[in-house]
Amino acid sequence: MNVLNIASRKRESYNIKLDYSLLWESALGIAAITNSRLFDTLEKRSEFVKYKKIMSKELLTELDFVEENNTWKCLLQLLHSNKAASYNLKEFIAYVYDLTEEEMRFICYPYTGINSQKIRKRASQGNEESIQVLKELTSDNLFFPSYIEFISNVDVRELKNHLIKLITKWNEVLINPYSEKLENILKNDIENKELQKNKMSAEEFVNWTTGGIHYTPEPNVQNVLLIPQLTYRPWNIESYIEGTKVFYYPVSNESISPDDKYLPNYFLIQKHKALGDEVRLKMIKLLYERDFTLQEITEKLELGKSTAHHHLKILRAATLVEIKSSKYRLRDKSINSLPKELEIYLNQ
Repeated sequence: MNVLNIASRKRESYNIKLDYSLLWESALGIAAITNSRLFDTLEKRSEFVKYKKIMSKELLTELDFVEENNTWKCLLQLLHSNKAASYNLKEFIAYVYDLTEEEMRFICYPYTGINSQKIRKRASQGNEESIQVLKELTSDNLFFPSYIEFISNVDVRELKNHLIKLITKWNEVLINPYSEKLENILKNDIENKELQKNKMSAEEFVNWTTGGIHYTPEPNVQNVLLIPQLTYRPWNIESYIEGTKVFYYPVSNESISPDDKYLPNYFLIQKHKALGDEVRLKMIKLLYERDFTLQEITEKLELGKSTAHHHLKILRAATLVEIKSSKYRLRDKSINSLPKELEIYLNQ
């Protein structure tokens, strides 16, 4: 059959936006310190352990509530829903207090796509069928179904009080004493990234900024928002808001120590550290052949599940491995770019 192609060959891409805020840094710090599954891989692990010793019982109680119910997600959703409130704690508190119960639930529910916004709206009004649909739509996520159940049933006044007390106390201990230094690091990173943004395509820029994530354009996603963060290094955190894909990416070493010309790129270090282990190199070779489940990896390499999971977490944090459809997959482009990244470092 003959086909006449009248479509443009050029694929539309997305717009890149860069932004930062100490409140985003706070929310991600709260997420990091309460993530027991990844805590041992965090760069700030030892600092968090020390901070916990000087935190008030009140703050520790709020953090326990976060760990149980993942309310750090509420903070991020709320910060993205009001731009002005994302930069100033007093404005954020006033904004949260002014929200109606329905508005609060709607914002806190995870965004699941433009076509399910009506379902999200009805769920926020207490419609049980819509709540169940939301849970089904997010069933491939580790915590979203239980989080949706929590948001649907929580006393909104208590949730507001919890979030405001949580972020206020967190800022007092971990942000305010270091705010000038943190602000400079995040600002430096944004400025450094802006200098490079127009030298690459949108997809190349996201890949470079995140240390290896290849994000192709999606329907109904017009923008990619890149937010530097120090507190969750070495992890990239991904999220969606309406029309926008969000990456909270690890701030670069150059932004932390701009005067050290010998300092390597952050992901260059992470990748070589991850590869500097016999077990992890075996995993790389195994995944080079095809995708494997955790169970298959443990059987192939004769490892305990906890040992295999630990090594895979390190490989994922270094952006060398990802999970797709419950299977571990090699990020080929991240592996293949290593020689080029080393060459750039040596010649910079």
